[in-house]
Amino acid sequence: MKDRMAKAVIERAESDGRLRPGGTVVEYTAGTTGISLALVCAAKGYRFHAVFSDAFSNEKRVTMQAFGSQVTDVLSDNKKITEKLIKEMIETSRKVSKQPGHWWADQLNNHDAPTGYYSLGEEIWNQTNGKIDAFVHAVSTAHSIHGVTKTLWQHDPNIHISAVEPAESAVLSGHPTGSHKIEGIGLGFIPPLWNPSLVNEIMMVSTDEAKTMARRLAREEGLFAGTSSGANVVAALRVAQRLGPRATVVTLLVDSGLRYISTDLYRSE
Repeated sequence: MKDRMAKAVIERAESDGRLRPGGTVVEYTAGTTGISLALVCAAKGYRFHAVFSDAFSNEKRVTMQAFGSQVTDVLSDNKKITEKLIKEMIETSRKVSKQPGHWWADQLNNHDAPTGYYSLGEEIWNQTNGKIDAFVHAVSTAHSIHGVTKTLWQHDPNIHISAVEPAESAVLSGHPTGSHKIEGIGLGFIPPLWNPSLVNEIMMVSTDEAKTMARRLAREEGLFAGTSSGANVVAALRVAQRLGPRATVVTLLVDSGLRYISTDLYRSE
């Protein structure tokens, strides 16, 4: 999913001179954005320096390294995803980006990032033949949900938009920050570019619910995905039950379960 965003932000930085030939892109990442940036950098001839953490799956680290990336780790508290960890990763990447020839993507504050998802919104509209009642999606930076929403609402402003966040750290819902283990979402603080006017509701899904659904998707549907995808489906089913059997509810399976083999996602019940 995030290949779209990575391509958009890098090409915009190329066009206005922030990223120059032979330069190094720097970014903090839970892995999914990092893999997409690493792929685009490899294809375009840039170096990529990822600021990562042991809180996230080792498969993501190895994949970024396979694309030639340098990876700097920020140690977590027992592999918990917390506000403190994310903010330390952000500060570390900011410092790394001060080196000559380095450009900081800074995804949370990058206004070019949502544009990478406009095409995704068009794809959803076209694949449903315009018959879509709701879009349900988990929030990290909020770029993907906002980018898709802007496109869908241009076609039909009545489409219901449901944002999803970890129940253990439901800051968008007004609850205290906490720790969770749904990789790639739930920063523990409100994203800088979060726009509540672009969603109709915020839904909370626990780590256990998300993991259980990811396992069900693999075993019952042959859909092998990560924990945040499980969270998306849990919330989408709630919306579908509310709207009824004639409604079309769209959500996304964000990445492959192959990125989580080293975690407990597919090793325990």
